[in-house]
Amino acid sequence: MNGKNRKDIFPGLAVDIVLKQDQRTGKRTRGIVKDILTNSATHPHGIKVRLEDGQVGRVQEIIRNQ
Repeated sequence: MNGKNRKDIFPGLAVDIVLKQDQRTGKRTRGIVKDILTNSATHPHGIKVRLEDGQVGRVQEIIRNQ
């Protein structure tokens, strides 16, 4: 599942994000959502979140089986 809809994302969810510095390469970072930073219901590049380790990026994929 992609991370473009805010309603699909909640704290504690495992996700793959792209950090700002990795946007050119598309390198993904896996982590657990701590905070949702995007206020709008959807975003074409993915909902921006803060992971539990403090990294911030846009959700590319929601991980179903952890």
